[in-house]
Amino acid sequence: MAIEFAEYQVCVDVFITTQTYVDIASISVVPTTTGGQVYYYYPFSALSDSAKLYNDLRWNVTRPQGFEAVMRVRCSQGIQVQEYHGNFCKRTPTDVDLPGIDCDKTIMVTLKHDDKLQDGSECAFQCALLYTTVYGQRRIRLTTLSLPCTSMLSNLFRSADLDTQFACFLKQAAHKIPSSPLLQVREQVTNLCISVLLSYRKFCATVTSSGQLILPEALKLLPLYTLALMKSTGLRNDGRIDDRSIWINYVSYLSTPLAIPLVYPRMVAIHNLSPKDEDESLVPPVIPLSSEHVNDEGIYLLENGEDGLIYIGNSVDSNILQQLFGISSPNEIPTQFVLQQYDNPLSQKLNDLVNEIRRQRCSYLRLRLCKRGDPTGQCFSKTIEAN
Repeated sequence: MAIEFAEYQVCVDVFITTQTYVDIASISVVPTTTGGQVYYYYPFSALSDSAKLYNDLRWNVTRPQGFEAVMRVRCSQGIQVQEYHGNFCKRTPTDVDLPGIDCDKTIMVTLKHDDKLQDGSECAFQCALLYTTVYGQRRIRLTTLSLPCTSMLSNLFRSADLDTQFACFLKQAAHKIPSSPLLQVREQVTNLCISVLLSYRKFCATVTSSGQLILPEALKLLPLYTLALMKSTGLRNDGRIDDRSIWINYVSYLSTPLAIPLVYPRMVAIHNLSPKDEDESLVPPVIPLSSEHVNDEGIYLLENGEDGLIYIGNSVDSNILQQLFGISSPNEIPTQFVLQQYDNPLSQKLNDLVNEIRRQRCSYLRLRLCKRGDPTGQCFSKTIEAN
């Protein structure tokens, strides 16, 4: 069915609202092959999830997008395309068929060095996308990049892009999960990270003691993010099958800026939000993901671009709870939560913060309240301890 949809240039998006297992792995084949995506709301609540469902539907229809697309990547001699990763149909060795393509989709292309490149010369890469606009116009978009060649490995490490390197690790791991044991996938990702760091130590670092940790400046956080990936939803043994399947589907088209937050979420304190100057960011300073930075008198927002957990400590001032959530005690936390804006400055700042995060992530953040001891609170604690 998926191939037939692709042949007729039909892009399929699926919206799933459920309380039970629905076999996401099977359902996602059609959206993945036709350039679409799966929107998954579990466990669905008509009260707390209706706003997200509405915004997802609206954005799905109004976002910049094209149809009946064909994409090809070309390279200079000495380099060739090795593999494509993303949501598409590939029926020929050189072209990628995309019944639908939009601003939220990313296609990763891995390249292979198969011939000698002259030091000091430049290599060119070109991506050509032929597509039809929503107004029926047939257009072609070309993106060309020229990069210098070097025989110095230190230059390569100096110019390395951490976000792109990790996004590559993430997508390759997600691609292997359906066909390989999780233990083997975790070992392969770990070995990739070790290989990168070993190459730097062996060929670029100055003479040091064998016990000293040597990391390239541009990739010094790569081990941290790799460890976070090991403990993410997709690679954990104790996760639900549907949760792992939707994680794989999401990663397949995930953009580079959202790759790191997915496995290493951002945490900020919201109990002491202060007024911001016009040129200041609405997002407060990020707190390290460690239990020692979380106390019982605080309220914290943990977000990964798709979901947000608001953790309420057991000893939070009742006045702050009343201002933010309209409750006087952590024991009054509702099971179904909808963020309200109350008539006070603190509530206004929290709403501004959530809206800013939604704008940055291009996603309508799904919010849940939790406290120590309840199932969602345990999920918060596990995320903090895992990272």
